[in-house]
Amino acid sequence: MGLNMPAKTVVFTSVKKWDGDSNRYIASGEYIQMSGRAGRRGMDARGICVIMIDEKMEMSVIKDMVLGKPAPLISTFRLSYYTILNLLSRAEGQFTAEHVIRNSFHQFQYEKALPEVIQKITKLENEATLLDSSGENDLAEYHKLGLDISELEKKIMSEMIRPERALLYLVPGRLVKVRDGSTDWGWGVVVNVVKKPPASSTLPPALSAPRNNYIVDTLLHCSSSSSENGANGPRSKPCPPRQGEKGEMHVVPVPLPLLSGLSSVRISIPTDLRPPEARQNILFAVQELGKRYPQGLPKLHPITDMGIEETELVDLVHKLDGLEQKLCSHPLNKSDQSEQQLSWYQRKAELNHEIQQLKSKMRDSQLQKFRDELKNRSRVLKMLGHIDTDGVLQLKGRAACLIDTGDELLITELMFNGTFNELDHHQVASVVSCFVPCEKSSEQIRLRNELSKPMMQLSEAARKIAEVQRECKLDVNVEEYVESTCKPYLMDVIYCWSKGATFGEVIEMTDIFEGSIIRLVRRLDEFLNQLKAAAEAVGEVNLEKKFGLASESLRRGIMFANSLYL
Repeated sequence: MGLNMPAKTVVFTSVKKWDGDSNRYIASGEYIQMSGRAGRRGMDARGICVIMIDEKMEMSVIKDMVLGKPAPLISTFRLSYYTILNLLSRAEGQFTAEHVIRNSFHQFQYEKALPEVIQKITKLENEATLLDSSGENDLAEYHKLGLDISELEKKIMSEMIRPERALLYLVPGRLVKVRDGSTDWGWGVVVNVVKKPPASSTLPPALSAPRNNYIVDTLLHCSSSSSENGANGPRSKPCPPRQGEKGEMHVVPVPLPLLSGLSSVRISIPTDLRPPEARQNILFAVQELGKRYPQGLPKLHPITDMGIEETELVDLVHKLDGLEQKLCSHPLNKSDQSEQQLSWYQRKAELNHEIQQLKSKMRDSQLQKFRDELKNRSRVLKMLGHIDTDGVLQLKGRAACLIDTGDELLITELMFNGTFNELDHHQVASVVSCFVPCEKSSEQIRLRNELSKPMMQLSEAARKIAEVQRECKLDVNVEEYVESTCKPYLMDVIYCWSKGATFGEVIEMTDIFEGSIIRLVRRLDEFLNQLKAAAEAVGEVNLEKKFGLASESLRRGIMFANSLYL
């Protein structure tokens, strides 16, 4: 997108893209925008579009992509530091951040959806009134204990499966519980753990959690239909066996976040799992363990077994122990209460919970959430010296006001901590390239000596800023933040191009597409000009000159050709 160049043919190397939440199919508008580049004016009667498909794709999906309607406009407004600083700098009290939020398209869409919410609440309340029971108080208490325990277990498990904690225990033979949304696979057996790059080459690293890169190859009890490989296509997606179905054991790649339990039990597995008999013997072993532990397999304890001492997690574990004791001593735990009555009550509880959630959504305006975020982000700006205690913009804040291409907090930190002062303009161009989004290279990064130290300083500054944000109660994972802001995939390429290397030479240094390199260099040039303006605004003459030289060193050759009509 955004490329102004002629093309006879447009090739889609993938029909999926990362949008920050999931690896989804290209939307109709995106497909039309990109495929519409095909066909050179005055030279081609028609343009050619090639779509490379490397997996089974339903005809309805590709039809929607090629012929579908444009996606509806949905606000993705977020409160950034750049927005806050510019409001403080330019609004002069007329438009506060709260005023902007209140009158935003995001708030308008939120309020417009409220009548639909009211209708849904009425429908759910009518369904709930049709349900009635005796002994509802005991059922309510018992059900709530179960929900609270389940919620605590999810929070504890989320901490336990962080790669730095879980990988040590995910050894071959370990029993793990797998849940994919509403699909409960039950217990499986670990075969291997591998670290893989994100599935899409367009995945922004800032949105890629480290745990999502780990795949746990797990022996799971699958439906027999999952292994069928008919003449009409590849095998279907694995799924658990249906009620009464015998099923088979197969190795399924399971993303680390889908693990919902780690057992302290390990079993021996054969080195060769290709024979069906070998896998079936493991199924018998797992089923036998289920009979031996009717109350559930023993699980790894986060404190006594894994040695986790983080205060918040220890508190959660103690709270869970207390709730489990209450559940065991509850009268209904060992009573003859019918499953049907409990199932009935659970449905009514689910309805009431959904009703309360919807009512809460109506009461708690989105505005309040933005207020809390604004308060926390303002604390970050004060701690980093962008504003004073009265909210008045300082020198560092005035520089950050002019930067919207990269992470404004981190780049201004490098400007003011002296990192750029020690570098020449070629190194500056290389370091600043880390802030421009680009595809992730699958090759191992080896930086030359001139770039290793600046990269280390960048990582240290990123860690400091992440820790400050976490301290100010913002939901920031320190390691993920450092990984997202330190992207050295094209540092060597930019350094060599800045020093005069030819285009043919630099494209041999990476597996990233030529078009992606050109796009990054052009965006890098824009970013360097922003930094030059920011340095001028705060009186940093040497930095202003250095950013200017870095920009000039990039602006040559095919990278900045106005047109490819030659």
